[in-house]
Amino acid sequence: MHLVLTFASGRSEAAQAALRLLDSRPLPHLRRLLGALTPIARDPGDPFSLSAPHERLLARSLGWPPDDGLIPLARLWAWQDGLDLSAQAPDAAWGLLQLTHWHLGTEQVSHTDPQALSITPDESRALHDALLPLLDEGGWRLRRAGDGPRDRWYLGHPLLAALPTASPDRVAGRNVDLWLDAPASARPALRALRRLQAEVQMLLHAHPVNQAREARGQPALNSFWLSGTGDPALPLPSDPASLPILLETLRPPALAEDGAAWLDAWDALDRSLADTWTQALELALEAPAHGAPQASALRLSLCGEAGSITLGPRPRAWWQRGPLAPWRAGARTPLLPWLAEL
Repeated sequence: MHLVLTFASGRSEAAQAALRLLDSRPLPHLRRLLGALTPIARDPGDPFSLSAPHERLLARSLGWPPDDGLIPLARLWAWQDGLDLSAQAPDAAWGLLQLTHWHLGTEQVSHTDPQALSITPDESRALHDALLPLLDEGGWRLRRAGDGPRDRWYLGHPLLAALPTASPDRVAGRNVDLWLDAPASARPALRALRRLQAEVQMLLHAHPVNQAREARGQPALNSFWLSGTGDPALPLPSDPASLPILLETLRPPALAEDGAAWLDAWDALDRSLADTWTQALELALEAPAHGAPQASALRLSLCGEAGSITLGPRPRAWWQRGPLAPWRAGARTPLLPWLAEL
């Protein structure tokens, strides 16, 4: 079991202020587990990397190189959605295409988190059907996974194999210009994508879906973001159960920079996943008393804005297996020392 907790820390003033208050929260189930764990790996990362820390963890778990902006997670998500993209377009690399709202400010264009836009299945279907001829004409391939929580779009083209793209978690709420660049070797692919983006924006501008959204006071869907591009030949896992489990409860308040809601989300995470934390603790206690932490089946990764820290079972001395063991004594294992630099 490998649990990956995203947005456990942040670098903004609001995030740091909330982080300083985190150890005042009880979090009984999570702290019992933390008392049985110790750091076994660190990824210091960079807050301006294209790939988010949890994406690099996913890449390493799959045996993929964690090349910045070139972790082909779109193929992984499509595989989870039941789509065989390689069979549909063998020569194409793929990216996750998300419709979004770009807010035009006086000095910058900022990106709205697509998950906050409440796009309905009917809206998604109508816009997909409207964009399909435009994309086909330009040699692009578009596949839609379906309605509901798996309503994801995938854009395919050979150019995407070497085009680095930024994680949507990097761009949300930020100036898009910071994330729309590429090395010289990938500039032709970037120019092609930007041309496509401009054509899509023109089509979206007058579409009835957006007219109806604006009439209801909702943001128009006036652009898209592409992510998860990279080498289409990297192997997919044979067993979905082997993948790390992403826990994203903290994501919405973190992106909104709502410190109070982020702290409340920790409480909700502790309560709602009580059984998961207990199961993880049992796995930690099954680890050999003096064995190497890496030999255990349990991992817990805490991800911040820049990097991550991965914890495994703590080697136990004889006295730690008695009534004074931290997971039995109810010790309040602090989180701040592990999270402050992420």
